Amino acid sequence: MTKLIKRASAEARAFRNKQSAAPAQRISRAKTRASRDEDDFSDVAKASLIEAPRKPRFAPVTFSEEGGVRYLHFGTEWVQGAMRLSKPDHIELEYAQQMMAWLLFLETPDRIVQLGLGTGSLTKFAHRFLKRAQVEAVELNPAVVIAARTMFSLPADDARLTVRETDAWEFVNDRANHGTIGALQIDLYDATARGPVLDSVAFYRAARACLTQAGVATINLFGDHPSFVRNMKRLNEAFDGRVIALPEVHDGNRIAIAFSGPAIDVPFKQLQERAKLIEAKLALPARKWVKGLQESTGQSDTFAI
Repeated sequence: MTKLIKRASAEARAFRNKQSAAPAQRISRAKTRASRDEDDFSDVAKASLIEAPRKPRFAPVTFSEEGGVRYLHFGTEWVQGAMRLSKPDHIELEYAQQMMAWLLFLETPDRIVQLGLGTGSLTKFAHRFLKRAQVEAVELNPAVVIAARTMFSLPADDARLTVRETDAWEFVNDRANHGTIGALQIDLYDATARGPVLDSVAFYRAARACLTQAGVATINLFGDHPSFVRNMKRLNEAFDGRVIALPEVHDGNRIAIAFSGPAIDVPFKQLQERAKLIEAKLALPARKWVKGLQESTGQSDTFAI
């Protein structure tokens, strides 16, 4: 395998490199997406009637290894996921760990769904350690599913684990999924370094519709990238302003947390106690998440959203 290694902020670093090489060059979004990105409508139920699903274009799935870590690529040097070979069920990348920050606010829900499989790190983790939950992943590219199974130790489907080869857009607009998901983790990227491949208000509204009354969504965004402001604006529109982004990790990713259901008003001291429990049981750096929430909100005593 080649050893073209970049850290977790695959597309964010790609954008910075392009900007430094050609300052005058601007990355424009494809015309085929422009109209649906700007669509705005008042009823979640109408989303599937207004915005057409994307046409898949798959980049080659490639791999590399360095320092005991195996990486997933989509035909470029940019990392799409990683697994430490000695700890296949461990979440290796910091931003991926932050995608589990919903644990600060929820007990293990009945249903956990990942949109965009990648190496399957979040799916494997939930399947192994969150025994109460039905765990599902949605992935459009069959080659990514094969790679996750054969190269990244994703188990075969069983009574608690289901991998669905379908489009995330179709999944969130399937009314059978509405109101059924406690934790929804969204990580939808390709090899083009242009931000999430599904990022319209319509998509985020349909994603919200999938959540249970007190459900939480986490979304992987690029902090140092034009897509960040756009996505935060659309998330806030879809979730009525109940969105917070954790501070940028050292590789450029920022995880947004979007809340459904009743307002939250919880002392940070209580979140710290919850974080200690998560660290003891799951070995995730949850106290860093609480510190990040304090930094992002500017609140010191209470987290309110």
